[in-house]
Amino acid sequence: MTTDFATAHAWAALGGAPALAGRITYTPAGEVLAARLPVRQLARATVGVCSLAAAELAARRGGGAIPAVRVEEGAVATAFISERHLLIDGRSPTNFAPLSGFWRAADGWVRTHANYPHHRARLLAALGLPEPGDPDALAAELAQRPAREIQETAYAAGALAVAAVRPEDSELPLSTFPLVESWQADGGTPTPRPLSPTALPAAGVRVLDLTRVIAGPVATRTLALLGADVLRVDSPQLPEDPDAHADTGFGKRSTRLDLADPHDRRTFDELLAQADVVVTAYRPGALDRYLTHHPGLIVAQLNAWGWTGEWADRRGFDSLVQAGTGIAQLEATADGHPRALPAQALDHGTGYLIAAGVLRALTDRAATGTARHLRFSLAGTASWLMHGITPTPPPVGTYAPDPWLTERPSPYGHLRHALPPIAYDGAPRDWTRPPGHWGTDTPTWV
Repeated sequence: MTTDFATAHAWAALGGAPALAGRITYTPAGEVLAARLPVRQLARATVGVCSLAAAELAARRGGGAIPAVRVEEGAVATAFISERHLLIDGRSPTNFAPLSGFWRAADGWVRTHANYPHHRARLLAALGLPEPGDPDALAAELAQRPAREIQETAYAAGALAVAAVRPEDSELPLSTFPLVESWQADGGTPTPRPLSPTALPAAGVRVLDLTRVIAGPVATRTLALLGADVLRVDSPQLPEDPDAHADTGFGKRSTRLDLADPHDRRTFDELLAQADVVVTAYRPGALDRYLTHHPGLIVAQLNAWGWTGEWADRRGFDSLVQAGTGIAQLEATADGHPRALPAQALDHGTGYLIAAGVLRALTDRAATGTARHLRFSLAGTASWLMHGITPTPPPVGTYAPDPWLTERPSPYGHLRHALPPIAYDGAPRDWTRPPGHWGTDTPTWV
């Protein structure tokens, strides 16, 4: 059996036994996620290793052989643009606000992100423009300024804008970014934690979800699919887009806690003390003081720009990382207009890698009692896409998403949504529960 190189690389980065990577097979679906960069190979590899990690944990819990893993590339392609396939009572959500996008600067191009009201307000204030913001006025203002000046002005104001550079002009040392960083948790006496036999590999596992937007929520909705009790915790000061939560909230519960409030802080500490896993997308160091006293806790951390260097503390989103790493210029149109990848592939791909890392850490902890800390970044996934995967010709065939879409009622309305792409013999076909209203669940474990 031939092992896909990208799959083998990702599986090795996650600490998996090399021989297992050959158990994954892929069913092609034609030219999906077409791009100059090997997006199809990245997408299927991340879903493949996540499926294998789930199968490995299922075998440990069930005491049998590792189930076969057969990933459908059509399901992967559909899931990687799940936010675009989502319909809520027949309505398509707006994925990018009017002030988010590529804009001409005085010396090139810049990418802005202003989907959330506070980001829009900061961007307009940084540029001296009035609310609620007019796209024509924004275009005129940006066209007068150099791209890097816009970038740094926005950064200083807590806004989001990044120069869309060529790869050779990127300020990021991409070739040094790892796909995954992993180390053993400090403290405590390692004690094996056998997991009881169960039909789903993550059943009974408590996951504290401290993430927003796409990458982290994709990871935790995948863990929820596999049986985990996932509780998302947000600050009351940062409201979520209900359309975004309708896409990524499947299988999870969601609550709000203000960690500056003593009562809410005690509640959070109690949740943390009983958690098996924390997935966080806070900036480096932001939650370290909460996590250091729990040596058995598996911690998966995510950021945009990598964990070292001058950009480590900067806010970022998939679209901005595509601009800042040079991906958008590599994908540019014939007339030089930068262009995004066919999916927010850094977000989705990193999400499946995070879920895979957590599942592998659960397998290791069950055997050794030692927890692991894991770090991922969108920039690390971008580096892998640009430098670590060899493009191959697309398979012949015609892709249609219909087999991997379904419908169901939910508190948000009637949903059409993408099915999960995780595939091993015995894998669940869909989530057991639709997304509930954001932030309305009781902050307790089931």
